[in-house]
Amino acid sequence: MADRPVPQLTFRAVVLAIVLAMILAAANAYLGLFAGLTIATAIPAAVVSMGVLRLLGGGTILENNIVQTGASAGSSIAAGVIFTIPALVILGYWDDFRYSWVLAIAGLGGLLGVLFSVPLRRSMIVEEPLPFPEGKAAAEVLKAGENPGPGLKILGIAASLGALVKLAAGSGLRMIPDAAAGSGFFGRYLGYLGTNLSPALLGVGYIVGLNIGIVVVSGSILSWHIAIPIYHALFLDTDPALAAAVAGQDATTAAFAIWDAKIRYLGVGAMLIGGVWTLFSLRKSLVSGIKSGIAATRKGVGQVVAETERDLPMKWMLVALVAFVVPLGLLYQAIVGQWTVSIPMTVIMIVAGFLFVSVSAYLAGLVGSSNNPVSGITIATILFASLVLVLLLGSDSEIGAVAAIMIGAVVCCAAAVGGDNLQDLKAGYIVGATPWKQQLMLAIGAFSCALIMAPVLDLLAAAYGIGAPTAERPNSLAAPQATLMASVAKGMFGGHLPWDMIALGAVVGAVIIALDERLKKRGASFRVPVLAAAIGIYLPLELMVPIFLGGLLSWLVERRHGLRAGDEEARDRIHRPGTLFAAGLITGEALMGIAIAIPIVATGDAEVLAMPDGLRFGQWLGLLVLVVVGWLLYRTGARRSATAD
Repeated sequence: MADRPVPQLTFRAVVLAIVLAMILAAANAYLGLFAGLTIATAIPAAVVSMGVLRLLGGGTILENNIVQTGASAGSSIAAGVIFTIPALVILGYWDDFRYSWVLAIAGLGGLLGVLFSVPLRRSMIVEEPLPFPEGKAAAEVLKAGENPGPGLKILGIAASLGALVKLAAGSGLRMIPDAAAGSGFFGRYLGYLGTNLSPALLGVGYIVGLNIGIVVVSGSILSWHIAIPIYHALFLDTDPALAAAVAGQDATTAAFAIWDAKIRYLGVGAMLIGGVWTLFSLRKSLVSGIKSGIAATRKGVGQVVAETERDLPMKWMLVALVAFVVPLGLLYQAIVGQWTVSIPMTVIMIVAGFLFVSVSAYLAGLVGSSNNPVSGITIATILFASLVLVLLLGSDSEIGAVAAIMIGAVVCCAAAVGGDNLQDLKAGYIVGATPWKQQLMLAIGAFSCALIMAPVLDLLAAAYGIGAPTAERPNSLAAPQATLMASVAKGMFGGHLPWDMIALGAVVGAVIIALDERLKKRGASFRVPVLAAAIGIYLPLELMVPIFLGGLLSWLVERRHGLRAGDEEARDRIHRPGTLFAAGLITGEALMGIAIAIPIVATGDAEVLAMPDGLRFGQWLGLLVLVVVGWLLYRTGARRSATAD
């Protein structure tokens, strides 16, 4: 393919990529605010691209690759934005999401992520190739794209199913509840058990697999079945304010009050230690990768480079870097009003951005973009930035927490896009694409997604609310990472955080790291990534249960096909139909969530779509619906892969 011109960066491919990127960005924004997780979108985008371009007369494999490259920016920009920017609303700095600021942070952060990741391509993909599981899976889908019809059918059916269940649930028609739960007091012991009824979470679990599913639900069990009951039985009396808030409440309300005030900060501590450990454990690979990338760039000067090895020119990258950094420096100056502070903020952003893009790319290569712990990277950035800003502004600064969040937001967007860029370049390397064309397409896709993020966030905030649920907003989107970022930044500048719980969480995180290292030395296939466990500790139990169940379904599919341990290519092939079904569930539910928000905002009535009481059913119907969706997901995954292809 390198010796003959094959259409790649065509007009129709660019337009289709932009449209898909925006749709998938909106869907991932909802999913991330709801469940604290986003999913890679390259494979669904590749399948849709093959179907659409076929209707337009047929497309080349490299055109389809360009489409999935640009469309995949939807997940990375959404992650970078929803993990950080809602913290500015939670902190009370913004009343709504300011369009120009969100565009600047997300757009420039995404473009920096593309630039910072270019020197890493050769070292991580060519010279010392990492697995990049989703990139390999996307390449296999592209190579098997002669007949995209079955894949499109799976996506369409699953998306329709996910949308219908979301419409029937608590934010829409309210025919079934959002969750099924039970709780009670057993003496001084407080017990709670529940599951969310979201098909999207079931799909997330199928995609991330049983290992991650077990880890996240174990973290939640630690919080809800061990820490909350112990605190209620033994330590509640030492906190008069919390004891007064819990007094007279039912078990569910009491459990959530204790979790919100105390126990979730165990997850904060575990995330903090996990982010630091991630950087420390990758130090040698990071330095080696950066050195080899720079050396390869110098070596290529003046030489004829094959089409499949051409990256964006280094001189233009440096010009673009300056062009992108200057407006960010001006933005920081507008926040703090002191050049002696805004210039160090800009320097921190550049250094941390390049460092963490490298970390993110390496992690994406190891565990995939869906499992990439970008939130842990961002926490480390905010902590470091906060420490510097405390020295410059003082610990009582009113703007310090906001400034730290602004730095973290740019770095988070850059890190998410950087990891995604390497994943796409891996797919392109396998199918013979031109790297600079992919890098340019991802930059276009990232900026396109940034254009719509503020309106989407405003719509979701107005319809559901963002942050902890309240009596007025019972279905508020939790935005767990953004709430965490706000808590950490505020705590560094005079806020009140339960540092004892954070310290205990750090100890828990250290124990998890030690356990994972022991499993690694033994060569065990089961691992315990600390950031996955920390997410489980930090989020409500009901969100983690369907993720575990989805992971269990993926394991049952592997057993059905007789998959051998370590056969990753067979795993990607076997899970392709199930992955498409899961992605359809996620996309359909997320897009319906956004659609439901429109009439709610337009009328100002949260129950504008609600059915009469006689047509509202209990949680048992919701559980039955979830069982049916799970059965369909399993049946789809259990099909013979040749038929699904």
